Amino acid sequence: MKRFYAIAFFFFTLGLLSAGAQVSADCSNAIPICNNTPTNGGTDGYGVDDFGGAAETGCLERTLSGAIESNSAWYRFKTGEAGQLGFNISFDSAEDWDYALYKASDCANLGDPVRCNFFDNGDGNSFTGVGEDPTGATNVQYEDWLTVEAGEEYYLLINNFSNVNSGFSIQFSGQIFIDYPNTALDCSIINNLLGSPIAACDGDIVRLDATTPNTASYTWYRDIGLGFTEILGETNAFLDVTTDALYRVEVVLNTADVIISDVQVAFSTAPTTNPITDVTLCQEDLPFNLTTKSSEALGGQSASDFIISYHATPADAINNSLSLPMQYSPAVGATTVYVRTTSVKNPKCFDVSEEFEFTVVETPISTINTEVFLCEGATSETIGETNPNVNYSYNWQSGETTPTIQVFSAGTYVLDISSVAFGVTCVNTVVVEVVVGQTPSISNVLIEDFNANNTVTVETDIDGNFEYQIDTLPVQDSNVFTNVSAGAHTVTIIDKNGCGYATEDIVVVGFDNYFTPNGDGINDTWKITGMESLQQPVVHIFDRYGKLLKELKGSDTWNGTYGGRLLPESDYWFKLNYINTVGDRVTAKHISSHFTLKR
Repeated sequence: MKRFYAIAFFFFTLGLLSAGAQVSADCSNAIPICNNTPTNGGTDGYGVDDFGGAAETGCLERTLSGAIESNSAWYRFKTGEAGQLGFNISFDSAEDWDYALYKASDCANLGDPVRCNFFDNGDGNSFTGVGEDPTGATNVQYEDWLTVEAGEEYYLLINNFSNVNSGFSIQFSGQIFIDYPNTALDCSIINNLLGSPIAACDGDIVRLDATTPNTASYTWYRDIGLGFTEILGETNAFLDVTTDALYRVEVVLNTADVIISDVQVAFSTAPTTNPITDVTLCQEDLPFNLTTKSSEALGGQSASDFIISYHATPADAINNSLSLPMQYSPAVGATTVYVRTTSVKNPKCFDVSEEFEFTVVETPISTINTEVFLCEGATSETIGETNPNVNYSYNWQSGETTPTIQVFSAGTYVLDISSVAFGVTCVNTVVVEVVVGQTPSISNVLIEDFNANNTVTVETDIDGNFEYQIDTLPVQDSNVFTNVSAGAHTVTIIDKNGCGYATEDIVVVGFDNYFTPNGDGINDTWKITGMESLQQPVVHIFDRYGKLLKELKGSDTWNGTYGGRLLPESDYWFKLNYINTVGDRVTAKHISSHFTLKR
């Protein structure tokens, strides 16, 4: 009678069963991984040097052992579908584990790893891998997701660098396992009647199916660490199991041949999510740290054995996708948060039975002007909320409870605006600074006239927040106006804080600073140009003692004489007056009022 053995090569749990777990330290005997993922009892040495004395492979370099490997475990898997793939290697946070992943079908031609990580575990992380740390932490020991096609083969080297180690577990991840939970990995690489090792959850019923054509009998055995013993009364082609053990089936064919197949079944503790109290808080208190709710969810369960994640929909919680950020800032109103508790050793063991309400109460909105000017000459000013909300309460530190108050002096005034909803009081504290503002005034206007670009500059000796205007043109922040046309204009300085304005009428005209009435035909007369833009302009010329020497109108000029005689070299003064826009005769201001006669 022939015996055929089809035996699984690795176990799934630590503790009692791990004592018998087979670990392959060599690539040539890499443990095949199918849909279920293994937990390993640790590594011890590296067997043969799989890299033939090489100094490095990807990010891994030769260690004190003289080889790249220190304490190694090799696995292999084949993709059954296309999509995003990753994996998490979990371990004791006090230990240091590295890995390298090769896209290859032959240990003799591994090439360079497609993913590799050798960072030490100075941060005390509990995971390394490809994709994202399942705790949501930022972890330098993770590499980018893989995008795979169906039929690709991979070898995975897991290496312990710290020598003392308590084992590790591998859990696959990625969208491919959500889209194709049963076929993401190709199980054809495992030639075993009972299939690959099975990782299940407490409370699950695992059916082992040994159905074989032309069979005379089935006999089932169980080994819990003391050797195989027959399970009496179990003679069917299948066996339903609910406890950890190494199971064996003996299949006797009608030809009298016998097939013996072993499979490891391991049950992980199924988590239970405890009830979580609802959260109600003010908008101003966001973001909220969701990790503060994890202890409620865990109850007495160990935080090292389970991961708590939070999700916006039940589907996201079930699929373990799109977890909410731990620093959570939802919109105003009520939001339901769905909680997932996941086993670290076996992510298939999870609980999504609990949820809680997260209510954000809007912090009162204020339209208050926080800087108010008590203008010069004003006795009081109104400050506060001029568009009050009937659902808000208004309380000034000075004792008033009205939305607005009258203030009579400069200072700092504090208003608490509060609202109550869902039993929570939210307060918006507004600080109003009242500042004394001066009425603006114009101290001088500089006119650079009859250049290619006539420029007018308005000056003030008051500090303030001002804007400026010439005639009816748009206001501007600059006190300098360019390209000003000849003629009469009005300049205005305006206080932006509402403390009034000041205006001045100016004239932009031109004249020579000197003239030489010597009969040479050059600069023999003096006049003001640009007066044609004024209404009824008149210029009076005086000597230094104020004696009127000449009156000019329109385009009149002066030749430097008085009563028919030549006047001496000296400085002379003038005044220009005209009819303004309201019909009054006024004297032009802010123009230079003297010139020189030279012989």
